[in-house]
Order: sequence, then structure tokens, then C-alpha cells
Amino acid sequence: MTTRDQVVRPRRPSRQIQVGSVAVGGDAPITVQSMTNTITHDIDATVAQVQRISDAGADIVRISVPDPESAAALPEILAQTDIPIIADIHFSYKMALASLDAGVDGLRLNPGNIGDRSRVERVVKAAAERNTSIRIGVNAGSLEREINEKYGEPSAAAMVESALGHIHILEDMNFHQIKVSLKASNIPMTVAAYRMLAEKVDYPLHLGITESGSLFAGTVKSSIGLGLMLADGIGDTIRVSLAAEPEEEVKVGFEILKAMGLRQRGVNLIACPSCARQKFDVIRRVAELEQRLSHIRESIDVAVIGCVVNGPGEAREVAIGVTGGKPTHTLYKDGERCGKVSEEELIDTIVADVEARAAAIRAQD
Repeated sequence: MTTRDQVVRPRRPSRQIQVGSVAVGGDAPITVQSMTNTITHDIDATVAQVQRISDAGADIVRISVPDPESAAALPEILAQTDIPIIADIHFSYKMALASLDAGVDGLRLNPGNIGDRSRVERVVKAAAERNTSIRIGVNAGSLEREINEKYGEPSAAAMVESALGHIHILEDMNFHQIKVSLKASNIPMTVAAYRMLAEKVDYPLHLGITESGSLFAGTVKSSIGLGLMLADGIGDTIRVSLAAEPEEEVKVGFEILKAMGLRQRGVNLIACPSCARQKFDVIRRVAELEQRLSHIRESIDVAVIGCVVNGPGEAREVAIGVTGGKPTHTLYKDGERCGKVSEEELIDTIVADVEARAAAIRAQD
């Protein structure tokens, strides 16, 4: 890639904090996280979902702690999982204190709905004693009453003012293990808020378009919103908020980072949209490959092109590629044409090659 091709600005410098064993900010990779949707005090269901989220590749998992039963379940959930866990707190500072006592790796607070300053200070003091990080999570839909009255309606400026106010509370207590989010379902408002805050503080920023919708619509909205901010060099950790299973959020998050050239994980599947020139059912075969290669974490490029118009050029640029032909298809490995493959053997051949490459990469590590 030439300098002229680079549309992503250098990443915004930020201080680095820890969420358990995972570094966020600074020169650490942009992390991907998701959130459980089980009833937290159903320990078996919550642990199983945390494991599925982890298996999908997430770096961090957030768990809602809305009541004492959920807080009481945290020690056992933490004992059965090995990924950093953040407790998501709304309304009750007591749940934040209980979560810290349980040993969570981080807190997410919406200061606008947790109560007065004295309650926030109690939580911050307890977090400082345990060296536990806090995310100040500002949402357009739950700003403090006085800020809503000042601005009349949610806005980027209102969210930034809310965030700065709570940052100052934590800084006054000499607490700096902070990351910040400024989320709205409105993309322009969210992007404007992050751009404003990025110029005012050096804390790591957690990106997201909140309540973005279904798997399809939410993926589109999140890709646009996060893409705009990531292209600006803004963002240290992301969550794609979808009305879908949490594992899907992780998959979309990594695809966004891969598309921006910011982090590589798993197979990068290059595929044509298909047309009348295709010599095999591209759409069906790509869906099959996605499913069979979903367990691969190593970064491997694969091209599946249905005809010879763009096929050879794309196939020569990847680890393994196939170009549609008749009656058999042409196989490429590491830039070289290496033979033919039948329709029946197509998927198994690609999967076997990718798995062998992944195993070789793991062996070297």
C-alpha cells in the first residue's frame, strides 16, 4: 500500500490502561468486546455464553449487574471463566461496590444515572484500592437532568460536557485508570462527540453506535460509524451493539477492523458478488467456507472468484485462491497456479489447506 492509498490516519495517542490482563490504549491492539444477554444469576447460562463470546475471539466481556442476585453470582462466574470481565452498572452504586468485591476486571458506569457525586466517589475509591479500571459510559438517552435542561435535547456537545464532568471527578481523586465512551444511535452525533472529546483528553476511547438494530441494519450502521472514527485514528476498543447473539457482535467487530487494516484475525475471505459468468455457485460456496473456517484465528487470505475476468489476479495475491472454470476450476497457492480442482473437491481442498497453514502458524508461535 502506498502512502497515497492510506486513508486511515495514524492512531490517536492515548494513555494505556489495563482491563485485567488486557491492555487498552497506547500501542495495544484495538480490542473487541461484547456483552452477555443471559440472566446474570443463571450462572451456567452466563458462563456458557461468556465462553462462546471468548471462542468467537473477544478480548473482553461485559456482564450486566442489575441486582444483588447478579452480584452474588459474580464470584462463581469469574471462577469459571478466564477472559477479563467488566461489570455493567446502572442506577445502583451498591452493585458497583459488590462487583468490585467480587473481583471484576473493570466497571462500566453511566454516571448520569448512578446518583450524586458522593456515590460516584465511593465507587472510585473502591476501584482505586483494587487498581480496577472504570469506563465512563455516556449515553445520549440518559444524560444528567441539568445537562438535558441546558441543551434542550441530546447533542454531541452535551455528551462531551457530561463526560468531562465525570472525568474531572475521577481526576480530582487522582484516578486515571479511565476509558470513555460517548454513544448514541445517531451516527453523526456520535462521531461528532468522539471527535470533540478526542481533542480534549488522552484517555482511551471505547467506540460504539448504541442500539444500532438488527444483525443486518446494525452491522451497516456500526460499520459506517466506527469506520469514520477509526479512519480518523480514534478508538482503542470497540463493541458492535446488535440485536443479535453476542458472538455475531464479535465477528462484525473483527471484520470492521480487518477491513480498515487495523487488526487481523481469522480468514480474510475475498469473494466476487457472482454474475452470469460464474462457473460455480459462488454465494453458496462462500457461505459454506465461512461456516467451515469460522474456527480459524490465524490471519490467512483466501480468494473465491467465479470466473477468469478478475479471478487470476485476485487469486495470485492470496495464500490460496480458486478461479471458476469449466469443467474444473483453477487452484492457486502462494501466488502460483498449482492445478485444477473439481466442484466436489473445491471446499474440502480449501479448508484442508487453510487448516494446515493455521497449524503451521501456531507451531511457529
